[in-house]
Amino acid sequence: MSETLLEVRNLKTWFETPKGTVKAVDGVDLTLNRGEILGLVGESGSGKSITGFSLLGLVDPPGKVVEGSILFKGEDLRAASNKRLQALRGDRIAMIFQDPMMTLNPVLRIGTQMIETVRAHANVSKAEARAMARDALGMVGIPRPEERIDAYPHEFSGGMRQRVAIAIALLHKPDLIIADEPTTALDVTIQSQILSEVQKLTREMGMGLIWISHDLGVVAELAQNVAVMYAGRIVERGTVDQVLDTPMHPYTRGLIDSLPMENDRGQPLKQIPGNAPPPLGRPEGCPFRPRCGFATDACLSEPSETGDLSRGWRCFHPLAQEVTA
Repeated sequence: MSETLLEVRNLKTWFETPKGTVKAVDGVDLTLNRGEILGLVGESGSGKSITGFSLLGLVDPPGKVVEGSILFKGEDLRAASNKRLQALRGDRIAMIFQDPMMTLNPVLRIGTQMIETVRAHANVSKAEARAMARDALGMVGIPRPEERIDAYPHEFSGGMRQRVAIAIALLHKPDLIIADEPTTALDVTIQSQILSEVQKLTREMGMGLIWISHDLGVVAELAQNVAVMYAGRIVERGTVDQVLDTPMHPYTRGLIDSLPMENDRGQPLKQIPGNAPPPLGRPEGCPFRPRCGFATDACLSEPSETGDLSRGWRCFHPLAQEVTA
């Protein structure tokens, strides 16, 4: 399962606005292997979702990928034609959105939508496509799939609709799935069930999965590796155990401390002071500097990444050094 599926190098996605250039993604490097789940975490506005959209060529104007390479199984997606990207989307690469209704048409039966999705990429009969759709529904834990396939989206609960969206993503057994916070709006019981199903399916089908989330707790349960984003850049990366047990960046430490399980019962939750910088108002040097308790004059310069693509961080004052100083 060590085959490299995705290599992203120096990805930059910028938005040109009348007030200036918004550098939503500003030099991101990612590597994903077959059978691996990578958690991409950070606060709202950190660039996580735009990174996911950029990989699939789904960034609308005025946004544009201005630099970097996106290699999927060795193929440069930035050089691919729109026709080639359309052939890949939904077939070899799939996306699961936070709101399942971005995937589902409310006026069409579930089966109709799934059959159309199958036949868009495979030369099969309608009966064969229906059988594939039914099997996919059963795979994600929807009871009585032969019956439920003829229901409309509004006849499903929120958790079941998300399962349908996941089933649609799995129809062609893609090599890569990008999941953009798909369990955020669900209760914890349904969330846990879906996470368990996703883990099992990734392992059994040998897919690669990028799970975009603001919740480190979810990523800790699901992923093997994690990349922490802040202000358009990866500020720390490593295995889940490395990042959660020995965080090097103060921002990562702040995300961990804000988890309810890290706080004493009955006490106010810990928070990272301040707010993330606005897109057009990022501070000079390290963008986390105004919120960081370890900032010095050195942080007026932009920190480069220390380490490598398996374990690295962007910080002049990594926490392991500060704790032992």
